[in-house]
Amino acid sequence: MEQAEIGIFGGSGFYSLLDNVHEVAVHTPYGAPSDKLAVAEIAGRKVAFLPRHGKNHQLPPHMINYRANLWAMKELGVTRIIGPCAAGSLQADVKPGDFVVVDQFVNRTWGRNDTFFDGPITTHMSAAEPYCSELRRLAIACAKRQGITVHEQGTVVVIQGPRFSTKAESREYSKNGWEVINMTQYPEGWLARELGICYVNIALITDYDVGLEGHPEIQPVSHQEVLKVFNDNNERLRNLLFAMIEEIPPVKHCECKSDLF
Repeated sequence: MEQAEIGIFGGSGFYSLLDNVHEVAVHTPYGAPSDKLAVAEIAGRKVAFLPRHGKNHQLPPHMINYRANLWAMKELGVTRIIGPCAAGSLQADVKPGDFVVVDQFVNRTWGRNDTFFDGPITTHMSAAEPYCSELRRLAIACAKRQGITVHEQGTVVVIQGPRFSTKAESREYSKNGWEVINMTQYPEGWLARELGICYVNIALITDYDVGLEGHPEIQPVSHQEVLKVFNDNNERLRNLLFAMIEEIPPVKHCECKSDLF
């Protein structure tokens, strides 16, 4: 099987301009991943790309087979994953077009298969620091060098989807001081940690969720607006990811480990 060391959850926009891209179908004990994985070489590193929603964006957030996606990356030999995503802002100072390298999540989803620890031995892993500290530092440094407005930390609240929040829900999240809202960060990032794969999320802010209290000029989010802002910033995100790939050290210097292996 084709091997890779770095994984990226992202669509064909990230690798369509690369040469010698090989598609690999991976079978996992948890069923099929969202799509075939595309393996290419960037700066001498083998990188596996997987569109988390499927190549045609056919999988809504609550229907993604997160366990299969992460297991497929593990099967290819991936040890580091960059998980960019579109996200909404819950705070006035986190603006559309900004990037946030989140350091904490709050899970507000339900019914998702969110662990590999299904017994018979009960295992409890610490989730105190759910994201890789080494990859977070690298993402921040690369973003700053490229002149990107980057927030060095932030809490993402992960909602079930596919609907957006009500005003009452969004008000609660904002008052709790959380910065980012998204539908896919849980359990994607956490399953990577269970497998001992370093994982970093880079949230590209596309909107202000339902708007912000005290800012009547800010309109509630729409799917069309999310796609527009994300597409307008896709090139900046692609450049950031490729810069990170070049600089990821070959040997880990972080605390990410698994209790599975």
